Amino acid sequence: MPILRTSPASPFGRKVRIAAAVAGLSDRIRIEAADTNDANDALRQQNPLGKIPTLLLDDGEPLYDSRVIVEYLNEAAATPVLVPPGPGRLAVLRHQALADGLLDACILQVYEGRYRPPELRGEQWLAHQRGKMERALAHLATHHAVPGTGVPHIGEIAQACALGYLDLRFAGAWRTEHPALVAWLQDFAARVPAYALTAPTA
Repeated sequence: MPILRTSPASPFGRKVRIAAAVAGLSDRIRIEAADTNDANDALRQQNPLGKIPTLLLDDGEPLYDSRVIVEYLNEAAATPVLVPPGPGRLAVLRHQALADGLLDACILQVYEGRYRPPELRGEQWLAHQRGKMERALAHLATHHAVPGTGVPHIGEIAQACALGYLDLRFAGAWRTEHPALVAWLQDFAARVPAYALTAPTA
């Protein structure tokens, strides 16, 4: 059984876990905690970058990052629902890339505060990341805030995880400016039970 190395608070790990549930593969993957800060964790041998999520296949071969793991899940599913084939494929992948980029900008801000002492924090760098975050949210609100129907694709899953991470680490400040995305996320959570089941607690 493949092993997913991740942590409860990882938004990219959450994306993979929701994707596995949507693809009907949750019972075929074992979740194993990983500590990216622990030099003794085998994660650094499994993934040279020491990053999560990392998926270990049955033969021990690792897959990373989350987008590669999603492609594996899409191929392993009975039907390729995460990244549908055909002319809409690129649009779904672009949607995922935008949501992942939003997450990257958010995480870089969190890490700046977590790993640098106040006197060394780069305000210009933080402002640059906030600009990415604000533009991405505005674009998602304009182009991807219509409640979905049927099985969600990976762009929608990534978007939900990005908004969930903003709730976790940025106190949900995005909600005031983007009510359409708030409604979208409520609809997504109602349609996808795995969203609540994978909610981080810290």
